[in-house]
Amino acid sequence: MLYRRCGRSGLKLPAISLGCWHNFGTQANHNEARRMLHRAFDLGITHFDLANNYGPPPGSAEEFVGKVLSEDFKAHRDELIISSKAGYLMWPGPYGEWSSRKYLLASLDQSLFRLNLDYVDIFYSHRPDPDTPLEETILALDQAVRAGKAIYAGLSNYRGEMTAAAVKLARELRLPLVIHQPRYSMLDRWVEPDLLPVTKREGLGVIAFCPLAKGLLTNRYFDGVPRDSRAAGTLGFLTTNQVTPEIVVKVKRLNTLAQQRSQSMAQIALAWVLRDDAVTSALIGASRVSQIEENVDALSNLKFSAEELAEIDRILT
Repeated sequence: MLYRRCGRSGLKLPAISLGCWHNFGTQANHNEARRMLHRAFDLGITHFDLANNYGPPPGSAEEFVGKVLSEDFKAHRDELIISSKAGYLMWPGPYGEWSSRKYLLASLDQSLFRLNLDYVDIFYSHRPDPDTPLEETILALDQAVRAGKAIYAGLSNYRGEMTAAAVKLARELRLPLVIHQPRYSMLDRWVEPDLLPVTKREGLGVIAFCPLAKGLLTNRYFDGVPRDSRAAGTLGFLTTNQVTPEIVVKVKRLNTLAQQRSQSMAQIALAWVLRDDAVTSALIGASRVSQIEENVDALSNLKFSAEELAEIDRILT
């Protein structure tokens, strides 16, 4: 496993991290989910990423992962990075979502209970709150760290300008705000002009979620939408109308380039996100062990020639 330093902090993350979302909740195959956690760790994936609302239903992914951590990984706690987030709808009423101090700190306590942990390694504000002052959100993250309930703080889904403002506030408090988790893939490059210049300048690590564009950047949809695919499901993470003929044509052309590099479509997509070490880690989802193994193998070739990068840009424009 390749480990990269998270910005200018002392924290190192594996280049591939495991997201524990819809394949770890109540409706998941728990035997396979447990095997995935074990195999990921054996491959050097020491970072398991969660959020309060992961499941479904919300909270159930933390409950299951917490059970596995206490039963199987207790002796390895100090080798692991466990992260959680709060920001999306978790319970009814005026304090059940967004990024107020009330919600963030209450949610963290609930997450720790579900995870059977005394602390998480990274606690994120999952999304910016249009109605709560940024100072309040950063002060809540600071309180979580000072209380020993989190070691580091992070942001997710914040735009570049607000990220820069948050870093300034964090530095005034000496809060270890060390990482940003944005959506980033070959098909979704908003971070390049907006966020990455800020994270590079301010010394933040970046962990990209949806690097495979919810499965679009695989060979899964080359011949239509399979009945057992994510797009055919009812959870809404990917819908059939997002699997457009134009996208499929582009991904098939990218796949030809991947084959020339002796990589799968998923592997070239991950390698592309990690081509610049400004991106600390790529956060993958998986439904079976073999997907994790394939994704980790992407690390064997992260280098792209100028011609390959130009060809990728031509395909995607």
